[in-house]
Order: sequence, then C-alpha cells, then structure tokens
Amino acid sequence: MHSSLSDQFSLLLNINLPKTDGIVFDAVNARKLCDRIDGIRLHAHTYSFIHNLTHGSFKPADALEFAYQHELHGLNIHVDDGGEHSLANKTPKELTQFKSYAQELKVAVHLETSSTQKREIDKVIHIARALEVKNIRVYSRYEGTLVSVMAQTVADLVYMAEQADMYDLFFDFEQHEEFKSIEIVEMLKEVNHLRINALFDFTNMLNAYEKPLPALKSMAPFIRQVHLKGARIIQEDKGYGQRGVVQGAPEDEMPYARMLYELLMLGEVEPQVISFALEQEVSYYAPAYRHADEGDNPFIPFKDPSETPFDKAGADRILLDERRWASNQVYFIRSLLAKMRWLAVSYLEN
Repeated sequence: MHSSLSDQFSLLLNINLPKTDGIVFDAVNARKLCDRIDGIRLHAHTYSFIHNLTHGSFKPADALEFAYQHELHGLNIHVDDGGEHSLANKTPKELTQFKSYAQELKVAVHLETSSTQKREIDKVIHIARALEVKNIRVYSRYEGTLVSVMAQTVADLVYMAEQADMYDLFFDFEQHEEFKSIEIVEMLKEVNHLRINALFDFTNMLNAYEKPLPALKSMAPFIRQVHLKGARIIQEDKGYGQRGVVQGAPEDEMPYARMLYELLMLGEVEPQVISFALEQEVSYYAPAYRHADEGDNPFIPFKDPSETPFDKAGADRILLDERRWASNQVYFIRSLLAKMRWLAVSYLEN
C-alpha cells in the first residue's frame, strides 16, 4: 500500500515533468507535509484584479474583502495598484481607515513596490509604518551591463537593510525577469542581512532563461514569500518569454505541484515561507530578457512595471472574468493542497 501511495504522490508532484527527481516520500516527510499544509498562509494579490482596479470600480478595500470572503490569511498589495484609489494616493486618515478595516477582517497586509530606488523605498516605508506592515516585496529596474546593474541593486539593498533595522521591516527581493536566481543569491549574500531575503515567483525565471525547479533550488535558502501563478512558455529566438494563463489549466506549463511541495517543505523546524500569494495573471506577457548566447556581462534593458493588455471593447467581460479567475485559483490551490494532504495521511495510516 505504501508503494502505491508513493507512486501516486510522485505522479502528482511530477505533473508536466519528464521524470521523477529525488522526491523521498516517507513517514517523516508525510507528517511534515501535513503540518505545513495545515499551517499554510494563503494570501490574495491585488494583481489578480489589476483591470478591476485600473478600469473598474474595484478599490483596495475590495481586495481585502475578497481575502476575507475566501478565508485567506492575507493580502499582498502593490502600493500603486488602483490609481487614484491606491495606497500611494491615500491621505493619512484614509490609510488609518484601511489599516483598521484590515485589522477588523483579520487580513494580514504585505506591501509591494516595483523598484529598489531610495525614493520608492522611502514611499513604501511611509505607507508600511502607517499601516503597521512589516513585509515588503521589491525588485529592481535598472538599465546597463549586468555587473553595473547588480552593483546598483546591492547598494539599494544595503539602504533597505538599514531602514529595516530602524523600522522593524523585512524586504523580499523578487526574481522579476531580468536576474538569474544565482545572481540574486549572489547579491543577497553580499548584503548578508537577516531582514533582506527573496520572493520566489512561479514563472518569472523564464524570462531570465531559467527553468522553474533549478531556479527554486538556487534561491531556496532565502525564500520567505511566494507568488503562485501559471504560464505558457514562449520560445523567443535564444530566450524564453511567458504568457500568463489560468493556473492549473492544460496550457499551464509550470510544475506547480512540485514547486508548491518544495516550498512548503522549506525550513527544518518552522516553515520558512511566510506567505503564498495567489497572483492569477491571465494574458500577462513578458518577453525574453536573457538569452543563451549573451555572454558573461550582458546588457540589461530598462523595463517598465508589469502590465497585462486590456481590450476596452470587451471591458465588462474582462472585469468579470478576472474576478472569476481569482476565485478559481483559490479553489485550485486548496484542492491541490487537499490532495497532497490526503496522500500524506493515507501513507501514515497504512
């Protein structure tokens, strides 16, 4: 019976993979997996509602309510999502109201910004202090040779470390399409600060000419937060682009079950990952930024913040679909977790 359950578990974890790869499913890991699933902290993410926030009547408080209605633990919110209604544009009184509402609903808030530059970090710190938030996601968007861009980013991370100590904050650097995972690890090791770590995104390594599992393995010691989403890989010359798809759909080419398992199991005693944010990004597109033949010090082009195309002609349907896709992702991830847990419990009982 154990052998049969192990085979089922291996099959589950290797969806979209050509072969099994070193998963040991025994009683120790089965108990650990049950504990980790029981304690997982799932968050909503405002990017799942980016069109509703940008073109519809959705406001940040509506994202809080989505998290509450779906019994999620928290919300990852970009400080600029929502335009005039964004956290970045709220008055001190409005920020206090948002904080009170989040506390009333018992929805933890994590902040995100698309920069590492001082002015943007100072802005997000101001909002974090007003909301009594501790966790902030960042990524850099510099242009230049890889060596120069990494040096600028390290300098920014050093500044963040100083601010983190001063205000009791944590900054998690996301692999956001232009850096390879080993380069992010190199920068984090250079900064060498307990409050400066990483956010692992399920698809963004593609644009840096990486595959998901090797990228996860490289970043594993530093991962504190996660973005869950699906994508189709687009071969572009000698690199990879990505197109966002509904997570778990047939066109989703990411090894989502295996990555979720690996991330859940990080941390020997306590879970290493503090939040898994559900970031459904249907139709999102990002081109290849890194290529197979780029050399040791390639030129990194400037990139604007992430965007998903919007067709005004089908606006009402897009806004409706976006909310439906966000709800479906909650169901999909919970169903996947339930299947993992059932296999683990069945293993322990037989």
